[in-house]
Amino acid sequence: QVQLVESGGGLVQPGESLTLSCAASGTIFRLGAMGWYRQAPGKSRELVASIISGNNAVYSGAVEGRFTISIDSAKNTVYLQMNSLKPEDTAVYYCNAEGDYYGEYGWDDFGSWGQGTQVTVSS
Repeated sequence: QVQLVESGGGLVQPGESLTLSCAASGTIFRLGAMGWYRQAPGKSRELVASIISGNNAVYSGAVEGRFTISIDSAKNTVYLQMNSLKPEDTAVYYCNAEGDYYGEYGWDDFGSWGQGTQVTVSS
């Protein structure tokens, strides 16, 4: 189907910036929506930002105005630019993609998750 590989996590100080990348690969596929979720220790996974068809972006209230999601359709890659990072942004960030792929029996839907990348904001 479709595989997602994330990169860009790390340790930063409060107020600094970080950019996450997520590249989708597979045989024949079409991307619909891509998004970033995060999961902090002891908490459930939550939506951070999503983008549909490369145009409509949605953000959680906790990150709106600080984070920007964008997509490079030619590279099948989604980015999350994170500015003014706070300690409460510390979490494992997961990439998600939905769309359809051409398999053995024709077009079918898919939903894929990346392996997760750790973001730690601490002084």
